[in-house]
Amino acid sequence: MSAGLIRGRLGTPEERLILVSRRLSGTHLAHWWEFPGGKIELGESPEQALIREVHEELGLTVSVGDIFAVGHHAYPQREVVLLVYDARVVAGEPSCKEVAEFRWVTPEELVAMDLPPADLPVIERIKRELTS
Repeated sequence: MSAGLIRGRLGTPEERLILVSRRLSGTHLAHWWEFPGGKIELGESPEQALIREVHEELGLTVSVGDIFAVGHHAYPQREVVLLVYDARVVAGEPSCKEVAEFRWVTPEELVAMDLPPADLPVIERIKRELTS
C-alpha cells in the first residue's frame, strides 16, 4: 500500500499542515483516521498509486517526494506493508469523494490522534522531529 504525508500547497494556510482522512463505513478499518492513499495496482509504482488514490479519494493532485516512513502490521483480516511518502498538494481543493471526512492538522495534533497500527512509524518519526 502507498500513502502520503500530504502537506498543503505552498503559499496557503495549509502549507505547514498535514492532511488526514477518515475511512468510509463498510471498509477495512472503517471510521479510522489515516494518511490518504491505498492499494497499488498491477503495473503501477507506489508513487503512481499514491497520485491516483489521492485524486480518487479527495480530488487533489499531489507531487510525491521521498519515502517518509515504512509501516507494517498484521491485522486479523490482512497484512499491510505501507510506504508513506512526503507529498504536497499542487492542485485542487480537497473534497470527500471516497472518504468520510478529511482534516488538516498540525504535527502536534497528528501525534495525539489514534491512527491504525501500520501508520505508527510515521507518528514516531514526527514525534522525534518535534523534540529535536
